[in-house]
Amino acid sequence: MTTPLLERHLGLDHRVSLRPEPFGALAYHSGNRRLIFLRQADVVNVVRSLDDHDTVADALRSCGVAASRWPAFVAALESLLRSEVLRERVLAD
Repeated sequence: MTTPLLERHLGLDHRVSLRPEPFGALAYHSGNRRLIFLRQADVVNVVRSLDDHDTVADALRSCGVAASRWPAFVAALESLLRSEVLRERVLAD
């Protein structure tokens, strides 16, 4: 059984660079050469903060995302995980 996304330890893949844009950001993956549009600034803020928090839920709380909006963020982050913009992190003990 897989861990629910909110409990997972995700971060920005080291091969991805984010470029700020008026609409949010462009994410470019140098490994698979994909260009992904992040169209909401609050999603960009969460993505940038994932490496600084133990779980996705912690990052959402820290960024002030209302719990009622979490399902939309989970869907967006799952898409970014499939696109290899995000990756699983291993936490040190």
